[in-house]
Amino acid sequence: MAIPQTFIQELIARADIVEIVGRYVQLKKGGANFMGLCPFHGEKSPSFSVSPTKQFYHCFGCGAHGNAIGFLMEHTGMGFREAVQDLAGQLGMQVPEDDASPAERERAAAARQKQATLTDVLEKAGEAYRRHLKTSPRAVEYLKGRGLSGAVARDFGLGYAPEGWRALASVFPAYDDPLLAESGLVIVSEEEEGRRYDRFRDRIMFPIRNVKGECIGFGGRVLGDEKPKYLNSPETPVFSKGRELYGLFEARAALRDKGYALVTEGYMDVVALAQLGFPNAVATLGTACTADHVQKLFRFTDAVVFSFDGDDAGRRAARKALDAALPFATDVRSVKFLFLPPEHDPDSFIREHGAEAFARFVGEAIPLSRFLVESAREGCDLATAEGRAHLAANARPLWTALPDGALKRQMLGELAELVQLDARELGQLWSAGAGGARPAAAAPAPDDRHRHDARPRPFGSSSQRRAAPPPPALRGRGQPPSRADVALRLLLAHPQEWEALSHEMHALLCALPGAHGEFFTWLDGQVHEHGIQPFAALREGLRGQPFEPLVERLAAGPQFTAEDGEAPAEEALAELRNVLDFMLDERLKAEQTAVLATVGSDPQALERYKALERRRLELRHRLRRQP
Repeated sequence: MAIPQTFIQELIARADIVEIVGRYVQLKKGGANFMGLCPFHGEKSPSFSVSPTKQFYHCFGCGAHGNAIGFLMEHTGMGFREAVQDLAGQLGMQVPEDDASPAERERAAAARQKQATLTDVLEKAGEAYRRHLKTSPRAVEYLKGRGLSGAVARDFGLGYAPEGWRALASVFPAYDDPLLAESGLVIVSEEEEGRRYDRFRDRIMFPIRNVKGECIGFGGRVLGDEKPKYLNSPETPVFSKGRELYGLFEARAALRDKGYALVTEGYMDVVALAQLGFPNAVATLGTACTADHVQKLFRFTDAVVFSFDGDDAGRRAARKALDAALPFATDVRSVKFLFLPPEHDPDSFIREHGAEAFARFVGEAIPLSRFLVESAREGCDLATAEGRAHLAANARPLWTALPDGALKRQMLGELAELVQLDARELGQLWSAGAGGARPAAAAPAPDDRHRHDARPRPFGSSSQRRAAPPPPALRGRGQPPSRADVALRLLLAHPQEWEALSHEMHALLCALPGAHGEFFTWLDGQVHEHGIQPFAALREGLRGQPFEPLVERLAAGPQFTAEDGEAPAEEALAELRNVLDFMLDERLKAEQTAVLATVGSDPQALERYKALERRRLELRHRLRRQP
């Protein structure tokens, strides 16, 4: 259900970005703007600026920028729709939905009210558990015995559920309130005439928070060796263990500072790692890693390291994580697998060998490409034709799940070498088995652009050209197109490439002045809300937008890729990369100029200037190598 653009514009106009950002960042007035330490990267001198007149934020250190909705998305990891609903709720506005019936809107409003009510109940229980922890020497001694400090217990909101069947009755006088059962705090016995009792008893309590910091459930660990050792909240309207990650809310800033997410297997791992210098750790909630988990992590970082025990169970868990990660393994993302020695978990490894040794261990984790090959060749005797054929059969579904790009094509060559076939032959074999005749090196996954969770499809793939011809491109007439024009034209022709770009490139394009930046900001919102759409669908949404004339001008002229062989997709991709690299170089140069102006007052300015110069040298080297 689409949210009208007029409402989004009104929402942004009514929001006070200084107030919204100020809830998360300490801001001080500095001239016409407000300044603070950037929440998206570590810094000692404020370079994060919030403009009350432009209703825009910008970091001169890392380049992060955007409006109030963009800030909520970046800082909390919410999707576009979630951020709009959250901001509207803060302002007391009701989010309209163009194609929703009155009954559907009423049901949606009731569901949101129920969620808010359940989180209130869970927050109240969490406060009670924290009070009980302070008065329970046994629980405190257990945490101290695990090496946890009071500070880390406070940061993660740890608590204690006391012994007794109805301890929560002192917190909720109406113990028969249906909300207590619906939230998972109380169990209603079906065999004992509706007898009620607390789900969590005599356990250390780990509150599970969503990306907005709201308590949506709990994990409880016994203090001894009783079974089950861990107990989670059941599935509720606000909690689904297949979608949530423990510690993600607490790790948001660290994911950006460290540059990667470390996925572990338990609550205690996350808390212990945070205390030992790895606050970028998160954990699945007693379930295998899912595609939803991976997708949520990639909202915050472009690199994920899965940590597992080195035993058979750890290998099985890693294989499930591999299956979940493959569809998201684009060329600009990194996925690795870390297998600890059988006698260690992350906590014990760091305490025995030190944080530096663990960091090196993480750095040497197995890349996704290698683990894919290892998984495919397991149990296959490559000295025989049968064994190599078995490997090909194992590898095919794994390789097919990868999004098209350089990684997928390299993997085809590597797997073909192991199978002792030419890469083209193996590609044709796999395509024929799937009912197609295209060489697999250019074969995309089934076309699912219209699904909300669609992944980027191959750039200029043959199925794209047949299913949704790209829009017309600008042909030089009068003033030559700018680099921003070229980038916009190419992304109009291939909107699926938007999700393949890095966060830095998204930020660069959305920060462009005038209609170009407004269009790319709008396009980013469309992708978040609706997934990848063909140009025909995008054009409908452009009606009445201030940047519509720009898009129409750039979409005037002959077709960009009317037939196979005319303007090959590889050339279009190369042109897009080249243009974006030049634009990034221009932005880095401007940032250098701004940094130089602060050398006298900022002791870190010279180091930032040198870092920017290194980036520019890398870019120029890459540009020189391009044809």
